[in-house]
Amino acid sequence: MFNNSDQVKACLDHSNSSENSSDRPSKGASNINQHSPSDSMGNKPAASAAETGQKKPPASAENAEKSGGRDRETANSSSQSSSEGDLMQASHTSGSESRTTLPTFPIRNLQRLENYTMNSSTLLWKGHTVLVDMNWLKQGVIAPRQGQHVWDAHHVKLPHMQSPHAPRSSQPRWKAIQQALRKLTASSSIGDIQTAIMSYNSSNRDKWTFDALYYYGRNLHENDNNLHLVIPKMAKLATELPSLIMQSIPLLRHNQNQAITLSQQQISCLLANAFFCTFPHRNDTSPGSEYANYPTINFSSLFGGPNDQSKLSVKAEKLRAIFHYFNSVTSEEKDPASKADGLVTFERVSVPASELPKWKSEKKLLKNLHISADGSIEKEGTGMLQVDFASKFIGGGVLKSGLVQEEILFLMSPELILARLFTEKLDDHECVRITGPQMYSLTSGYSRTFSWTGPYMDCTKRDMWKRRYRQIVAIDALDFKNPREQYSRENITRELNKAFVGFSGQPKTAIATGNWGCGAFRGDPKLKALLQLMAAAVVDRDVAYFTFGNTHLANELQRMHDILTQRKVTVGNLYELLKDYCKHYEHTHTPTDLYRFIRDKIGHNSSSL
Repeated sequence: MFNNSDQVKACLDHSNSSENSSDRPSKGASNINQHSPSDSMGNKPAASAAETGQKKPPASAENAEKSGGRDRETANSSSQSSSEGDLMQASHTSGSESRTTLPTFPIRNLQRLENYTMNSSTLLWKGHTVLVDMNWLKQGVIAPRQGQHVWDAHHVKLPHMQSPHAPRSSQPRWKAIQQALRKLTASSSIGDIQTAIMSYNSSNRDKWTFDALYYYGRNLHENDNNLHLVIPKMAKLATELPSLIMQSIPLLRHNQNQAITLSQQQISCLLANAFFCTFPHRNDTSPGSEYANYPTINFSSLFGGPNDQSKLSVKAEKLRAIFHYFNSVTSEEKDPASKADGLVTFERVSVPASELPKWKSEKKLLKNLHISADGSIEKEGTGMLQVDFASKFIGGGVLKSGLVQEEILFLMSPELILARLFTEKLDDHECVRITGPQMYSLTSGYSRTFSWTGPYMDCTKRDMWKRRYRQIVAIDALDFKNPREQYSRENITRELNKAFVGFSGQPKTAIATGNWGCGAFRGDPKLKALLQLMAAAVVDRDVAYFTFGNTHLANELQRMHDILTQRKVTVGNLYELLKDYCKHYEHTHTPTDLYRFIRDKIGHNSSSL
């Protein structure tokens, strides 16, 4: 189906380990919010801290960041491309010029998920909705859990449900959807796709366009030659919704600790419905509308757009990744190790203000730091808690033209897109953790240079719940229209709290991160690195930090970390130093470099620390 067999990567021997694990996939920690009733997943450290080796797709612009607001796409603008593009190009370099020269903590000694064992009893708690039958799961069979469907403000309104307010005389919308999708099993041109979608979305006939989908058909489809095979399977998968989702799916709402676990088959069915734009009440996100506080989920915004050749081109590349995902999950010829036959957990973590740290009083010292200019969250971060530089509306512009770190991650692993179905906009004290997503695609570039480069065969091992050993944490940084605004006590505290929320929980695997919020959000990499190290110290986690080709930043941060640890500067001490720097920055026209300021303060006033 795809003529990219030379790009398909085989599974590596999981027993291999290497400090420069450039060919391994990302894995993540299985983790339930420490603030939930269960407090953790019951993981216990194993005897060995050896690194486990697996392979992973290439890194994808972790240094880049989305612009503020829902689905905003200024990450594609020329104003940011020069600063972010230089870093992104450097992230793909190799050799001595991109390697950190200062000694750093060995990455092989960092804790990863496979260093822990799991107690399954702690996975089930009051706020955790599991859509598969646990009795069958214990016997190795994944089957939907039977329950009740409700139509209310607390649950997803599913396409096959009928609104209690719908006129009895009208044809059920689901019946119209079924009829339209069944036609696609016989004929599946792009025109047929458009006709099917618009037949039950007639109110949007003058709003929706399909230019990107047609562009894909004209320019890229001949490379894949898959629509006539994959669209009928997608249509069939979408119509299986009533038999696969047999209970209501809760919305992960503001100020709630909740989790949802679904099978990968259930996720693919829901995403097939998103592709065919079947979800009711989700097309209007204008202020005051029912779902104004949620991301979009129907794919209509991915299909259309302005008649801009470059934007149509990158959307078509997104569609290649999406079609490959559906081809993979509906294929009967997949390697058993990479089949999508496990579970994935989506969890919203909300930490009340009373449980946030009192930063000036924190006595913890900084933890171990591995830093590298030649590595990535996705490769060398294998098995760690991997940071998604997220939008408040999870997924950012993945269904529009956005193509920086978060969007590319969601295209490599489209199961992440499902979080948009039920996750309300994140507040300052909240994050989302996704455990067990599978990787399907290789990509290169970012923004207008993004392209889908081929399939990826994910052989990452699974936990006892059949979730891949991979965990993503989505935390949104502040967007500084004026970069000077970040040097204030309020904004520093906000970012510390956001990182703390994201990094909290069990097990205590290392955190794989980088220049969080330092692209379109205009964050200072030196400041953001310290803030993440401080939050990691408070939650007792080591850090693997990747500067994506910036050797100077890597050396500067390593030197700063060495000084702070040698002088035994606590998190509280460092917080006070940052407050002093904010005052200095506010009252100085040409402020001193942050790290120099801290070194000078420590050198001249060490007795006060």
